[in-house]
Amino acid sequence: MCGRYAIVTKVRAIEKRFEVEAPAEFKFDPNVNVSAGNMAPVITGDKPNELQVFQFGFTPDWGKKQSYVINARSEGDFNKDNDDKYTGKMGIVRKPMFRKSIRSRRCLVVADCFIEGPEKEKLSKPYLVYLKDGKRPFAFAGIWDEWGNPSTGEIIQSFAIITTVSNGITKKIGHHRSPVILHAEHERLWIDEQIPLDIVLGLLQPFPEDLMNAYPISKEIKSPKANYMDLLKPIGQRINKEYEYEIYEEIKLEGMGETEARNRRNNEGQQGSLF
Repeated sequence: MCGRYAIVTKVRAIEKRFEVEAPAEFKFDPNVNVSAGNMAPVITGDKPNELQVFQFGFTPDWGKKQSYVINARSEGDFNKDNDDKYTGKMGIVRKPMFRKSIRSRRCLVVADCFIEGPEKEKLSKPYLVYLKDGKRPFAFAGIWDEWGNPSTGEIIQSFAIITTVSNGITKKIGHHRSPVILHAEHERLWIDEQIPLDIVLGLLQPFPEDLMNAYPISKEIKSPKANYMDLLKPIGQRINKEYEYEIYEEIKLEGMGETEARNRRNNEGQQGSLF
């Protein structure tokens, strides 16, 4: 499962990294605690050169009400034992909620890192998971759809992050799932609406453990209302020892514009600007 993640990279840097452009009306507030219902940047197959903002929490176009599904399990119901060595059928192509989008509405979900906890304690014992060597932002494999609210007529574009079996890092955290993170060379392939389904499904693999790391952070991240930079600060040792790369310090230098007074207000439950 991947229910929380952070994206604080500036729009211009996202544009450069993914070779896209944000339209003039583009609006996005950097967010260290992206939660269900929040707006966040994506790149879709139908507009592959444009940076858009969709709602995190998927609702299919045929839904009678909003469903806010944050994750789409790639194996569907075929891996009930959560075997991290599972290589069998991908049930996502059969699930009524996802079978249309996995074929024709795929997206890149832009992120700097994600938050995960053990299967039992969940976000009461959270870890920040990141890619090593400064590889950020990166892209989750996502699916999206467009839903019309029958009561108001509002059109809502929403997305979910696809998950797969655990890799070495999420397994050490104690979680049985991991989000599908795409290798940079596969990002454009993922949103290509013309590629065969078997190639699409072949990309739904756990990211290599040796390219990732994680460290524990404050359980205050559990509240969707909490949103200030120090939520990403380490409170313990990394899962795998590192000597040179400090993800928190780099994100803080790039995205932090908070004063000590503003930090105090944020700690009291009020959200301030991250920039």
